[in-house]
This record gives sequence, structure tokens and C-alpha cells, in this order.
Amino acid sequence: MITRWRLLSDDAAGAAEGLALDEALMAGYARDEPARPPTLRLYTYRDHCALIGRYQNLAAEVDLDACRRTGTEVSRRPTGGGAIIMGAGQLGVALIDRAPVDKRPREIIEECSAAVSAGLAELGITATFRGKNDLEAGGRKIAGLGLYIDERGGMLFHASVLADLDIEFMLEVLRIPAAKLADKAVAAVGERVTTVTRETGQAHDGSTVREFAALGFAKAFGVELVPGSAEQAELDRAAELARDRYRESSWLSEQGAIPDGSGSALLKTPEGLLRIYLSTHGDLVKSAVVVGDFAILPPAVGRLESQLRWQRLDPAAVGRIVSASGADRALGVAADRLAETVLIAGRQAGKLAAAAPVRSAGSCYFPESK
Repeated sequence: MITRWRLLSDDAAGAAEGLALDEALMAGYARDEPARPPTLRLYTYRDHCALIGRYQNLAAEVDLDACRRTGTEVSRRPTGGGAIIMGAGQLGVALIDRAPVDKRPREIIEECSAAVSAGLAELGITATFRGKNDLEAGGRKIAGLGLYIDERGGMLFHASVLADLDIEFMLEVLRIPAAKLADKAVAAVGERVTTVTRETGQAHDGSTVREFAALGFAKAFGVELVPGSAEQAELDRAAELARDRYRESSWLSEQGAIPDGSGSALLKTPEGLLRIYLSTHGDLVKSAVVVGDFAILPPAVGRLESQLRWQRLDPAAVGRIVSASGADRALGVAADRLAETVLIAGRQAGKLAAAAPVRSAGSCYFPESK
């Protein structure tokens, strides 16, 4: 017998309202509540909303003056990850269920990411799970993922699927040091993210991707999705949460307690002047971004960025990663010089870690903390 899930669809949600309904839906999935089928919500936000991750500093991640100027709403997600722009061009995915007791959070994210990938496959896009919380197509990020499990056992899986993206607008309202300091910032972002529109060669927005996302979840979990609507109690709870949490300054001003650092270092190569940006947590690399005057980003450089993430800034370890990535050969520099440049960026990040405001995760679409 095929299990039936409830499917909710809506468009043009406000920043606070969109997040509040996701959390309100969780109330029916606590451990002490009667068992019920999961709810899948596929929705879009109004143009535009800037949403930061649970542990980020709002002022550090978002240009609040630019948001006021452009009418961009802001709020904080209950899930982690980096700052994102949401609007008609992006599809919000929320899967609400009781958290499985026999699976670790990463296993849950991987399982749910496979459903998002299945939906993209219906559009002819091959997407794979990478890092902690990304789906990539052709080595570029196409969706960000997040998970929140509350104290009562309710689970919220979040995904933001890039049907399309106005990169210039995103750079205007989000604070992205690596992108803003790099020459040709739009091109730098374009090397690391992609969209359904770009991959298919056809114009898409969140609403046109919705049916494919629904099909992906139905196939991946072997379920039937039954269109429905939120219950009145859920709507009432969402209104309370929007008012008392997601629009409240106390919620918006929360941030992670442990500061991170960011630093950069330059290296002259036969391919041009190269700059390495690192975001660190102590001696742990949270992200690495390499920019330079490349006609195209060498694949080996992308491997270096990926392999450095969540590694210690240990000289021997960094040396092994540089050699294994092949970035030194692709750039025509000695491996030890490239490794030392990484370490210099790391040392600078350590010195600046106490500076405020603290950037705790970076932008989801210019990944500084995968």
C-alpha cells in the first residue's frame, strides 16, 4: 500500500511568514503526538527575502541598508547554513516529519537530498550531494540544504533550489567579502553556483520547478503526494510565530557564540595573481575560495577548495591536500609555495577572528563555509 503524504503549495510568502509556517507545521510531529504522514511544502518567497542561517550574525551577513533601500525582508531560519536570497526565482522545500530515532542528522540530510536530486533529474539535471549541505550540478552549487530537529522530536528539512538567481542583486544585499574583493565578482560567483535555467537552457522560476520537485520526492520515497492545505491551528500558530519570533529583534539579533575568522593571501603564478580566502574556526578550515584572473576556473582549484574544507591548518596536512588536488600543477607553482599561501591566509584569519561583526557561515550561494 502506497503511503500518502500531504503536499502544500504556496507562493510569495513573506520572510517571517514563510519560516513561521514551516515551524508551525512541526507541532503535529512531536514524539508525543499521534503518528501522521509527513508534510511536504513547496513554496516561493516574495521578491525579495534575505534569510540567514540559525547561527549567523545578521549584520555581518546582510547589508541592512541595502535591504531597506530595495525593500528586501530579512529573517533567520531555524535551520543552519549560510545566508540566502529567496524570491520567485527560488523554490523553497520543507519536509516536516517526526525525526527518525535510528538515523544521524547527516543521514537524514543525505536521504532528503536524494529526493531533491531526483526532482532535478526529471529536468535532465544530474545533481550530487557534496560537503555538509550542498547539491551540485557539474561542480557548481544548485541547492542548499538544512535540518532542524526540535526538542519534542519534530523534524524540518529545508532546501532552497536555484531555479534562477539575480547574482548582481544578491551581491548588493548580502555581505560576501570574497566575492566583493575579487575582480569580476559576478563571474566569480558564476563559477561556483548554477541554476535550473542555466543547466536546461530554458527559463525557470520556483513555480515551474515545483512539479518536478514533487515528482522527485514521490519517486525517492515511494509515496503519493496529496494536495492539501494547512489546518487552522497550524495557521494560527504560524501567525503567532511570525509575530513573536521571526519578526522580533531578539530572534534576528541572535548569533553563534563562538567567533570565526576570515583571511586571505596572495600568490603570483604564471596564470596571474591568485588570492586565497579562508574562513576558519580555530585551526579548522570552514571554507576556501580561490580567485584570480582565470579565463576559466581550473578543475584542480575547485578540488583544492573542496578538499580544504573542514581540515586542520596543519602544514603537513595542507601540503598533502595541495599535492592531491593537483592545483599546484594546474597553476604552474611549487606545491610548497601554494601550501604556504594557504597557511598564511589561515594565520591571518586567526588574528582577525575576534573582529566584529563575526561572519559565522557566509553566503549559501557563494559558499564560504561548506
